[in-house]
Amino acid sequence: MGNTVKTPRASEETSAPSQAGQESDFLAVLHDYPSADISQPIFHVGEKLRVLSDEGGWWRVHSLTTGRENYIPGKYVAKVYHGWLFEGLGREKAEELLQLPNTKVGSFMIRESETRKGLYSLSVRHRQVKHYRIFRLPNNWYYISPRQTFQCLEDLVNHYSEVADGLCCVLTTPCLTQCTNNNTVMDPVPPVVMRNKNFNWRNIHRLEVAEDAKSTLAAMDDSCLSYGLRESIASYLSLTEDDNTSFASARKKKSQSLIYTGSKRKSALHLPPTLYDN
Repeated sequence: MGNTVKTPRASEETSAPSQAGQESDFLAVLHDYPSADISQPIFHVGEKLRVLSDEGGWWRVHSLTTGRENYIPGKYVAKVYHGWLFEGLGREKAEELLQLPNTKVGSFMIRESETRKGLYSLSVRHRQVKHYRIFRLPNNWYYISPRQTFQCLEDLVNHYSEVADGLCCVLTTPCLTQCTNNNTVMDPVPPVVMRNKNFNWRNIHRLEVAEDAKSTLAAMDDSCLSYGLRESIASYLSLTEDDNTSFASARKKKSQSLIYTGSKRKSALHLPPTLYDN
């Protein structure tokens, strides 16, 4: 691949990425395989594949999208280095990949010429896909505009990822980034469970409320009542505490007045005096 990056990649120039290669190296599926008219496709256009082994014209691969492992012919895939450098990809197929669903504006790829080694083009997703020829100087530096040259393609990508500098937009994410799925089974987020402990006034006697207001308030705190409602109930209990106490005292005296010993009363009825005036 020439001096497209600062670090040497001699092994990548003669072989496809392997498990020992960079994490950003993969194979991109260019056509559904097998085709839909033959059977249900195993791999679909745009899937990212990690190479497991080279079987001589066939790749044994692991899909980074579905987690599936299988074989695919070499002509159905393109080699991708650094996540954005596509090898042997034409203009038409580049546009197809950059227009896949969920592809963002600014998604890009650099593709090597199918016919001439060392010649590259930058393809960028905007309102439509834009293509820019990348020129190479005799000293092996690269440029899109002559006023700005780069020692390697990596420097070029880094520059246009910070500023458009004449391009249709800033470069955002490499093509097919959205097609990666680590297939990590995440622990499901537990649903929010509301405690159904409603405070029921019918189950509490009026005297019990007056005699044990603190317990009542504690019960309300555990009943999911709103703070405002609890404050209102607390205020009501405070205002009626004296009345409830008087009511309890009167009831107690009345019950005492109804206790008889033989035919005599143990105590007289405590009724208002006016009731005896005739």
